[in-house]
Amino acid sequence: MNKLQYELLKQQNNKELLTQAQKSAFEYIDNISKQRVFPNETNLGKLSVFDEPLPTATSDPALLLELLSDVGSVNTVAQTGGRYFGFVNGNALPVTLAAKWLSDVWDQNAALYVMSPIASKLESVCQRWLNQLFGLPEQTAAGFVSGTSIATLSGLAAARFRQLQKLGWDVNQQGLFGAPKIRLILGKQTHGSVAKSISLLGFGQASIEWVDCDNQGRMIVEKLPGLDESCIVVLQAGNVNSGAFDDFTKLCQLANKAQAWVHIDGAFGLWAKASSRFDEQTRGMELADSWSVDAHKTLNTPYDCGIVLCKDTEALTSALHQQGSYIQLSEQRDGLLYTPEMSKRARAIELWAAMKYLGRNGVAELIEQLHDRAIFFARLLTDNRFIILNEVVFNQIIISCETEQLTQKTLSLVQQSGECWCGGSTWNKKSVIRISLCSWATTEQDIRRSVDVFIKARSQALEI
Repeated sequence: MNKLQYELLKQQNNKELLTQAQKSAFEYIDNISKQRVFPNETNLGKLSVFDEPLPTATSDPALLLELLSDVGSVNTVAQTGGRYFGFVNGNALPVTLAAKWLSDVWDQNAALYVMSPIASKLESVCQRWLNQLFGLPEQTAAGFVSGTSIATLSGLAAARFRQLQKLGWDVNQQGLFGAPKIRLILGKQTHGSVAKSISLLGFGQASIEWVDCDNQGRMIVEKLPGLDESCIVVLQAGNVNSGAFDDFTKLCQLANKAQAWVHIDGAFGLWAKASSRFDEQTRGMELADSWSVDAHKTLNTPYDCGIVLCKDTEALTSALHQQGSYIQLSEQRDGLLYTPEMSKRARAIELWAAMKYLGRNGVAELIEQLHDRAIFFARLLTDNRFIILNEVVFNQIIISCETEQLTQKTLSLVQQSGECWCGGSTWNKKSVIRISLCSWATTEQDIRRSVDVFIKARSQALEI
């Protein structure tokens, strides 16, 4: 046994490093409500301590963890508190964080059943539960990926395989050179990650036919072009700015009749299906062919936990097929068949923990709470003369001040305050402030405190 192996075994057996990390983690949790939501300049300056040459010798692991805790903790964005409203980033339910800690110790590769029976089993369970929660066909397959960007890529890869097959072309064998033309039908408010996936899949931006949207970002049904079996239509469950949902029933019925493929980008909005309160928004969602969604957003699992769902299992597995003489497939679930990855962490473990803990009613209550907080936030802002630009149908709020310049200055001062954090965006070609309610921890007091920050920031901006 060499010196390095001896030291590593000693560290593993005495568990002092894990105890040290646990102590730092508990301190972080205890202080999260008092911490700035975004680091100040003094703490950001401390990050320079990491700018060093690669060490020649091994380091003291206890000092390493101490450095990471001292400098790293104060330079995080406190999205696990109640006053972070940016980028639709969720929080982590305590039980999912605990489950992730345990699974991190297991350090499972979820590619194959023979690599991790527990990961395989919980992926199967989560797939069944997701289909029940979303009201999807029983045969719908789920792939567990890093996030909606890869989930959308996977869903569109399945669509590419099936639509080209309908046109007499095997993309796996023949590639794309000389392939029949595929038409991509997207609303003008479609998230940028969809266009990125289209480029990665080799279609090119010229393949996209852009459809006009209404003032909430919903695709206008009457503007939909004529469809046929060469088409892939992408719809939204939750516009990234307004939170609006496309008219799934009408759009999917038109697509289904023409044998077009429908993919729904539901990164944060697909979870609305769990509550009957949102029946009007989610009606007809089950008529699509594939869906993408993040558990680490609205469901509040830890990062990263994305999901692709596809009712055409053959199309999904054919598009993402993996070959190798050493690969040992089984009669159980082998996760690599449903994702672009082979090596992948067992992210379904914390997803299972979230769904097991919450149950159907708990998921609905969580989703409704986020909506209620958004409505409350919007009402307080309106009472204080901020302009709400969208119908608050889910968890998103778009606001502005009287002028675009005042909006920009107010946003900048809110972000600098450290009291809360939200992002900017562009809506109808004008700068706006975008608020996302995604954390289970956000209270009405957090919102009142944040609104006070907005009021103060606007007053300061008027004086500049």
